[in-house]
Amino acid sequence: MSFFEKLKERWGITSNWRLLKICFIFAITGLSSVQVRKVLFPLLGVTSETPVYLKVILWIVFLMPAYYLFMMLYAILFREKDFFFGMMGKTFSRFRRNK
Repeated sequence: MSFFEKLKERWGITSNWRLLKICFIFAITGLSSVQVRKVLFPLLGVTSETPVYLKVILWIVFLMPAYYLFMMLYAILFREKDFFFGMMGKTFSRFRRNK
């Protein structure tokens, strides 16, 4: 079984076209968040001399929310909202405290 067939099975997708759209959404989401970083970090005064731990903290605080916002925006634009909202629900449910 190929890598793409395994992805389709894991994600419950039957169409190659839909798999391509979902991979495209992941790609442009990542590219968009990198572009935001290129603009935001200099505005925040981050340079090559800034300690790595501070860059990581800034990435988590500012860019992770931006990443998920871009993901939802592109998912809605490409009509894959149900897939991505379901995936995000699973992702965030892992952070919930179990009682």
